[in-house]
Amino acid sequence: MSEIFDNRACELGEGAFWHPERNQFFWFDILGRKLLSRTDAGPLSWDMGEHASAAGWIDRDTLLIASESGLHRFDIATGERTLVAALEAERPQNRSNDGRADPMGGFWIGTMGKRAEREAGAIYRFHGGKLRLLYDRISIPNAICFAPGGRRAYFADTSRRTIWTVALDAAGWPCERRQVFVDLEVEGLNPDGAVIDAEGALWNAQWGAARVARYLADARLERTIPLPARQPSCPCFGGAALDALYVTTAREGLTDPAPQDGLTFVLAPGVRGLAEPPVRL
Repeated sequence: MSEIFDNRACELGEGAFWHPERNQFFWFDILGRKLLSRTDAGPLSWDMGEHASAAGWIDRDTLLIASESGLHRFDIATGERTLVAALEAERPQNRSNDGRADPMGGFWIGTMGKRAEREAGAIYRFHGGKLRLLYDRISIPNAICFAPGGRRAYFADTSRRTIWTVALDAAGWPCERRQVFVDLEVEGLNPDGAVIDAEGALWNAQWGAARVARYLADARLERTIPLPARQPSCPCFGGAALDALYVTTAREGLTDPAPQDGLTFVLAPGVRGLAEPPVRL
């Protein structure tokens, strides 16, 4: 069973992220242009001034935040941002979407058209101070996550209803052609954000299906957990023991949103997650 973690309704909740040194959960409302968090003292919010969607951690007090204009160092205490790398500066019609740090110190980030134009986006990796294109002609990049040990990556294009996987070399770069991990077209399911647990299974938020699904490393569906919101968008493991699963949701596109659409939930998945690795600038 899931519980409400935060009752602020997000138009497009995304970027679920647990900071392992702070023991603190962060997430975004992309369309609301906000970074959100909650501690024992209450809710927190930062106005991003533009679409922002994903984060990694640099140190205890500093995040790397992906926005429509670039990757930024973000000081949690002051809210100050410093540009680290521009992101598709020549394409103001695009914005960032799903992203996650990899175990080798890099950061993968996807882009997409602000109106989800077909094949307008891409997936990049930031590593060693440089941003490098990995995959182009992506419509809605999602499900970026990494197997334990960091030698395999997963990512999706929601519009194609497909999650792919690819082997990575010792430095974290793709070293073979991507392969289909899960094809959800027949079931009519839309893969959104994903995270890997400590057993190597992939947890996928499935937009429009009001559920998260767990796929084993061999791609078998092991279980699903229902949520009271129709559009789950991104899961992440958190809590002191990494045994809680936080899930963001969205109200975007709903003509008749229910009270729980767009809220952020937490549930007990029965397995533990992996601590998010730091981004090395």
